Amino acid sequence: MNLTWSIGDVRVTRIVESVAPIPPAGLFPDATAADIARHESWLKPHFVDPEGNLLLSIHGLVIESGGQRILVDTCIGEKPVPGFEGLGEGSTFLVDLEAAGFAPDSIDVVLCTHLHFDHVGWNTRRDGDQWVPTFPNARYLFARVEFEHWSESAAREFAPTFDSAVAPIVAAGLADLVETDHRLTPEVWLEATPGHTPGHVAVRLASGGAEAMITGDLTHHPVQWAELDLRMGADSDTEQAARTRRRLLSEHADGPLLVIGTHYAEPCAGRLVGDGKGGHRFEAAVR
Repeated sequence: MNLTWSIGDVRVTRIVESVAPIPPAGLFPDATAADIARHESWLKPHFVDPEGNLLLSIHGLVIESGGQRILVDTCIGEKPVPGFEGLGEGSTFLVDLEAAGFAPDSIDVVLCTHLHFDHVGWNTRRDGDQWVPTFPNARYLFARVEFEHWSESAAREFAPTFDSAVAPIVAAGLADLVETDHRLTPEVWLEATPGHTPGHVAVRLASGGAEAMITGDLTHHPVQWAELDLRMGADSDTEQAARTRRRLLSEHADGPLLVIGTHYAEPCAGRLVGDGKGGHRFEAAVR
């Protein structure tokens, strides 16, 4: 189901590719049943299913700001991913994107929060034996430090589609390498949130007195706002990722910031609140 949010004059629309239940240890290798169970009062029914599995959504988010259409992350796409075979099979993301009013040629900017395979997949589409840009009129923004890291890395376990989803964009002359505080419009800018990857960015929005943040993978699931040190298997630096979450909590807990999770299941958005016991939880913004 598509969801929309208004942050002042900015509009954000969620286009889903897939939602899947995952055992806690499948997402966080060190997680125990107790780590999840002690938060079930606020995780259920939206973020944990009746069997105790974590719900993981893969989706893109379209920001409309200042006359620009900005697509944040492009899911898995139609590319085979070693070790994750079948994940993108049957994806209707492009069809659903267009049905929501966002034809590929109407997208002005594609922004990838980082370059793991489930955030760059529809950057390109297959044309014969080549991968060509899916959004031909867009500029594709990659954080410079992120791009340089994966360009130079020999280990691409979680970025195996770099050569089919990122390199063709550069070859086509559509890529802009930007700094991690880059401003896209007066209402939309990037914030460095390293840890999951070296150049990971969140997307910040502010308009009309309202504020929001699109997480990327600084958290994969709302439980990480309560269990800050949960190790995610694809993190490049787990300790740095936890420090990033702690910083954000110190800055935004019990404040007005709307947090829109890049992998959160419906309702996808909410706020960071104290639990009265020195900890924190994610309070879903249920419509």
